[in-house]
Amino acid sequence: MARGVKAAVVGGVFVVMVGGAGYGAYNFVSALNGDGGGGAGTAAVRSGPPGADEVKETSAKFFAAWEKGQATKAAAYTNNAAAAGPLLTAYSQSARISDVKITPGAASGATVPYTVKAQVTYDGTSKPLTYKTKLTVVRGVSTGRALVDWQPSVIHPELRRDDTLVTGEAANPPIEAVDRDGTVLTKEKYPSLGTILDTLRAKYGDKAGGTPGVELVIRHADEGDADTSLLTLTKGKPGKLRTTLSATAQAAAEKAVKLYANSSVVAVKPSTGAVLAVANNRKDAFNAAFEGTVAPGSTMKIITAAMLIDNGVTSMNGPAPCPDTAVYRSQTFKNLTNMKANESATLANSFLRSCNTAFIKLIDEEPLTDESLTTEAETRFGLNQDWKTGIVSFDGKVPAESGPDRAANAIGQGQVQMNPLNMASVTATAITGAFRQPYLVPAGLDDRRMATAKGLPSGTAAQLKQMMRLTATQGTAANAMAGLGGDIGAKTGSAEVDGQAVSNSWFTGFRNDVSAAAMTEEGGHGGDAAGPIVAAVLRAAG
Repeated sequence: MARGVKAAVVGGVFVVMVGGAGYGAYNFVSALNGDGGGGAGTAAVRSGPPGADEVKETSAKFFAAWEKGQATKAAAYTNNAAAAGPLLTAYSQSARISDVKITPGAASGATVPYTVKAQVTYDGTSKPLTYKTKLTVVRGVSTGRALVDWQPSVIHPELRRDDTLVTGEAANPPIEAVDRDGTVLTKEKYPSLGTILDTLRAKYGDKAGGTPGVELVIRHADEGDADTSLLTLTKGKPGKLRTTLSATAQAAAEKAVKLYANSSVVAVKPSTGAVLAVANNRKDAFNAAFEGTVAPGSTMKIITAAMLIDNGVTSMNGPAPCPDTAVYRSQTFKNLTNMKANESATLANSFLRSCNTAFIKLIDEEPLTDESLTTEAETRFGLNQDWKTGIVSFDGKVPAESGPDRAANAIGQGQVQMNPLNMASVTATAITGAFRQPYLVPAGLDDRRMATAKGLPSGTAAQLKQMMRLTATQGTAANAMAGLGGDIGAKTGSAEVDGQAVSNSWFTGFRNDVSAAAMTEEGGHGGDAAGPIVAAVLRAAG
């Protein structure tokens, strides 16, 4: 078989998968028609965006061929027939989708939205399928013809490059995921859990005691991604899978992240490490809350303060002067605009105001080395220790640096990488003194070996907790945490990212036995966007 095309038999179904470049039986269409277009004759080459009549005519011809199951003809109306053809073929053959009826909506320029209604039939069982998606008509580069701009999402909005559609016996039995109290968790009620529940099913479906049914699924090209179920024809028997989540906290997290685009939040129980909530508000399906790898800004000062205290450089009430600027190895660092210098500041004062220069002035003190921050992060806070949460997660990165990035790392810039899961755990360790690796399902389910770290001396933890309390009541986190009762503390952060006009907003905090952290891309200061998200989750769960 030609390079770029893979075939496999899955559940008795012959599946064709094709790469984005496209090879095989559909090459002759591209060869004859330039940009993948079809039809008899060669029209004069035109330029400029397609007109309204062209958009209507091209989309109508594409829809008509698709409805009739004429994969080759439909693909010829796209600008990449070689890639479109196999997926359109799989639509009717591997996916068993028939009786297709496409109803276009009102076009917006060259983009046409439409509703697809069809039937999926397998082994005598048939179910209706309905969904909405859209396409865009573009001008062919070499032919000048109006063509459908080929994207897998033209066929279904959840399809990505190299994905395919399959109907057959499910690869894994279904699960009924429940929270810590037995409440059923569904992707309909908790949308952020969609990909997480798919992953849990793929990983633990056979351990939860269920039996598979027959489903229409998207089989993703990345073998690490669980199948996405689109329609159940014959229900399997779900196995019950208990998670650590709290339905109450999850509901609050789902609502909170909707306040700001590209936001993620995680809540954990410091006394156990159990994850109580995880939510993302993103256009893609990426679980940034668990897998993100971005600079955490000044929330990193929790770890840096611990390093300073543990190594005897200073203490909560010890000196940490806050000048306007600090120069470290030829690089000048500044504080936030309008922050007043305070040469007599204590560590607690510089922490609650989030003074960058105070921390940078202290990182070269004896006995600190280039490795000190890395050692603190790994041995005390359990970062970069191969966490086994139950799903894919990134467990933080604090590399040793000898140049200016040593100073940048100390304030959560440079080469440091974190996500909300990491920072919620950092806060949990800071206030309890013990690192308890976060987890989403019990380790006994698959005999996972949890990561370990020695944690913090009790004196260090007590000082960190008190400094976070002061930050939540008198410092940069006070506005966001206002109105929360109980034992509360927090730390704000903003992280500058190349290419972004506005910094990422970070916030981590605790209330009683709950810690939470959030990040909002281009959200500004920590208290502006991420702060209200964390406060909302703590209010519901703490």
